[in-house]
Amino acid sequence: MGIKVKTQSKKVNKAWLNQHVNDPYVRLAQKEGFRARAAYKLKEIDETLGLIRPGQAVVDLGSTPGAWSQYLRRRLSPDGAATGQLQGSIVSLDLLPMDPIEGVLFIQGDFREDAVLAELERTLAERGHSQVDVVVSDMAPNLSGIESADAARIELLVELAVDFAQQHLKSDGTLVAKVFHGGAYDHLIQRFRETFRVVKAVKPKASRDKSSETFLVGRGLKKPAVDR
Repeated sequence: MGIKVKTQSKKVNKAWLNQHVNDPYVRLAQKEGFRARAAYKLKEIDETLGLIRPGQAVVDLGSTPGAWSQYLRRRLSPDGAATGQLQGSIVSLDLLPMDPIEGVLFIQGDFREDAVLAELERTLAERGHSQVDVVVSDMAPNLSGIESADAARIELLVELAVDFAQQHLKSDGTLVAKVFHGGAYDHLIQRFRETFRVVKAVKPKASRDKSSETFLVGRGLKKPAVDR
């Protein structure tokens, strides 16, 4: 039995590696200098809905390894460059470390903790932003394979992103959050509809066909926080 499992594991790993190497988005990311193919998911969402513009303040939750932050940095550049002038502010957060990106302010920590949240708010205030225009969240839990437990973990992260957005977005701001089809999906759709005036579900072409991930986009808070 052990030999069969090991052989099967090798076959799965080889198949995944072959798919990864031949993935057009992986090749494009390598060519264009993005750290992960995930950049093209946000790129398609942005180009479809027109979310990111120079001059904005953007927060990237669950940013490591940094592909979304790299894309945001280029969008806030007046000429789309990965370096040089930047119009706006990007603050990225993650529990894991992230290699530096020029112009992107990275905070390592859990934004549920008061000290981390205070550092984020202080960083934004130093750049003249009491609230932000866009929050993006590519956060995902480590999945156990137990559907009910995984659904609860996914739901918690999305709920946290929505709560964060309610407290820190401008009244006309936008939240983009990764969700997965499954037990929590309908509830999360409802949560977005209760929170935002406009809600769209987007499945970018860069998402793998077999992946159950979808991105919910909420625009315009129904009950914005009081301006600070």
